[in-house]
Amino acid sequence: MKINKRKIKARIRKGKKDFKKNVKNFFEWVRGAKLIELKECDFSKDPVRPELDNIFRTSYGRKIFGVKYKDEIHAIMCFAFTNKIPKNVKELDLMSKDAFLQSATRDQKIGKIAIAYTVWSTKKGGGKLIVKKVFKMIKKSNHLNRLITMSPLTEMARNFHLNNGAEEIQVNKETQNFEYKIIK
Repeated sequence: MKINKRKIKARIRKGKKDFKKNVKNFFEWVRGAKLIELKECDFSKDPVRPELDNIFRTSYGRKIFGVKYKDEIHAIMCFAFTNKIPKNVKELDLMSKDAFLQSATRDQKIGKIAIAYTVWSTKKGGGKLIVKKVFKMIKKSNHLNRLITMSPLTEMARNFHLNNGAEEIQVNKETQNFEYKIIK
């Protein structure tokens, strides 16, 4: 069977065009995406901690952030603010309540450590993008000096954080903690 050289070259050109278009679309959404604070999220879509409802995610100074592009949320990260590193959700709850109550009697700044306890995305590159955007936001804050994760004990979570510049600081019974170094 003889292969037509013109057809092969045409396929290669089309493949290059498709590749360039996909790269352009990817970078277009990354450049146009904005980090916003959310009042709620569809926690049933959270692959890490779907058992935590919006009341948990927004009480005692806890926050939900999303990456928005063209009126759609493509990645979500939930935070608690503490003064110590939690090893599980119960400790996270207690430590963030404690930091919140301490802030009421001081300067209203809750905790010195931002604990990212869940992150997920619906668009390729969304997880990495929200980590970078949140990192920049925390770096600009006056009172936060650490960004720590409370991640599930999975190889996927471990690889994600290590590949995005975090350092593993401890492995616990139920979770693992990674730190993104903040140099101000």
